[in-house]
Amino acid sequence: MRVRPVVWVGRVPWTAVVNSRQRPHDRHDGQAKTATQVELGGGQVLITGFFTVFGVISLVLFLFALFAFVDAAIHREDAYRAADKNTKGFWLIILGIAAVVMKLFSLLSFLPIIGLVAVIVYMVDVRPALRQVSGRNRGNRSLRGRRNGGGSSSDGPYGPYNGRR
Repeated sequence: MRVRPVVWVGRVPWTAVVNSRQRPHDRHDGQAKTATQVELGGGQVLITGFFTVFGVISLVLFLFALFAFVDAAIHREDAYRAADKNTKGFWLIILGIAAVVMKLFSLLSFLPIIGLVAVIVYMVDVRPALRQVSGRNRGNRSLRGRRNGGGSSSDGPYGPYNGRR
């Protein structure tokens, strides 16, 4: 038996063990195999599909971290203090490192998972607080089109409620 050279599929190296008496390049149907087919054999489709899915997930998570980084950079420094969250520099460093880690490391390691947790904390906790402080709440529209809770605190679903019948 001899070991073939390393073949890179996605971000993970694979080696295939081939019997020295076999001639893997010869096929009975007259078609020559590519180098990847020779090295990986019948599991090529599964491995390629697996790493394609992981590649797409890694790209989506990287874009998610990049969006969070850009969103953190857009908000003003005083909005972080007014929302009683960590400083803008802190979140830019954390989210920047998370984006770089998600781009460089495989999703199978633990570092991108830690970066994902940091991005989720920013998106779920910090971003809504910053949007509320800076007045960028676009989602608070009622059925009548009023913005930012423009009605009275005694308004019911069908108009003002004054307690009289």
